[in-house]
Amino acid sequence: MIGKISADVLEAVLETIPLEFSIVDADDRVLAWNKHKTRIFKRPEGVIGRSVKDCHPKKSVDKVEAILAEMKAGKRDRARFWIDLPLGSGGENQKVLIEYYALRDEDGRYLGCLECSQNISDIRKLSGQKRLLD
Repeated sequence: MIGKISADVLEAVLETIPLEFSIVDADDRVLAWNKHKTRIFKRPEGVIGRSVKDCHPKKSVDKVEAILAEMKAGKRDRARFWIDLPLGSGGENQKVLIEYYALRDEDGRYLGCLECSQNISDIRKLSGQKRLLD
């Protein structure tokens, strides 16, 4: 990153970006997440420090473990998939994009994984152009 920002500005940025994320360390332990109150995939705070397996449905745990193993082995840096979930007050299906990114230091050493989720239903409806301040 170029430049320096204070911890309070960094926290504001992480809570403002239009996606939710979770961070897992190199040992597959949950370190942190943002947007606690408004998350698509809610988690109890007691998950901090526990295995990432505790955050996923049983039917997807083996897939998550396979992705993380490939990241650790240097075979993968990203995984992207999308699902339909009933969200909001009406419970209508919304398209949710989920991406996993390997976190690596400057030498390529695996540090953990960044899991990002975002409801992209409104983005998928965009067409044409809308210019600044239109």
